[in-house]
Amino acid sequence: MIWNAHQFVDRETQQVCTEQLFHDHQVHFMYTRLREQTPGLFRLLTRPWLSGLLGFLNYDIAFRGWIRGPAEFCQELGVNIEECLEGAKQLNTPRKVFERKIRYWECRPLPLDPRAIVSPSDSRVLVGSLSQDSGLFLKEKFFSYEELLGTDRQDWLKEFDEGDYAIFRLTPEKYHYNHTPVSGRVLDIYEIQGDHHSCNPGGVVTLVTPYSKNKRVVTIFDTEVANGTGTGLVAMIEVVALMVGEIIQCYSDREYENPRPVVPGMFLTRGMPKSLFRPGSSTNVLLFQKGRVHFAEDLVRNLTRPGIQTRFSQGFGRSLVETDIKVRSLLAHGRKAESL
Repeated sequence: MIWNAHQFVDRETQQVCTEQLFHDHQVHFMYTRLREQTPGLFRLLTRPWLSGLLGFLNYDIAFRGWIRGPAEFCQELGVNIEECLEGAKQLNTPRKVFERKIRYWECRPLPLDPRAIVSPSDSRVLVGSLSQDSGLFLKEKFFSYEELLGTDRQDWLKEFDEGDYAIFRLTPEKYHYNHTPVSGRVLDIYEIQGDHHSCNPGGVVTLVTPYSKNKRVVTIFDTEVANGTGTGLVAMIEVVALMVGEIIQCYSDREYENPRPVVPGMFLTRGMPKSLFRPGSSTNVLLFQKGRVHFAEDLVRNLTRPGIQTRFSQGFGRSLVETDIKVRSLLAHGRKAESL
């Protein structure tokens, strides 16, 4: 497969943008020639320890001695320093840039509707369905459903069967905190071990179902509780990627104050910081019970917008156009169970 340009729609302007794909030539080499001709070396490069080493070499070396300083680096990436809690002088390594904190309470406002489900990250989103009765049906492409949640998690597999999903792809320049998409009580949280495959669109379509092969953390919310969003059960799956070493659970009720691990029984409030990806590109997947959400119309409309070149459309044989979305902005409206 020839890896062509990858385009997406900017939600705020509705303009078509071409993505700058970091390390694209290296990823192309890994997922085509190396994977086919030297599979042992390919498997080695996606192992956790080597991915961590690559992350250190790319993100932990200070800017001192570089041609570019922090300000120039941020400008080149398109990072808005004015949103950050720290200035450019404090963001003196690429890792600090990617793990930056922002004034999200000012620059990422929440929808007023208490039943609105919001984006968990600054990312590029695709929405879909596991139900063959849905116009959004697209099964076994980005993930194997059973593997994604864990083949031994029969209770959760039953609950989300034929449900809807949203996939959020974080690119390296994005703000890398994940926020809670709904308000609800944590029923379960568990980690599934796996590899560290790239989230580059070319790598995704070449490998097929990579999000259920990578290391990930699954959190199950019950939103049918007091002060909950009221949209049934919601699964949030945080997926690591190449050069993303770990996912730090660090929930805060206010700004970034008093972060603490997420454990069963906790009530999490919609829009608050939940976790942090240790940097690079990475992915979130949300799963909803069948018929419990109605995705925002612009996200659905953009999926099949004509004249846009994407590697997902090329690889999966149908129009699949991502929308660039802000954390805490509207993803979907919830539906009450009795209205189905």
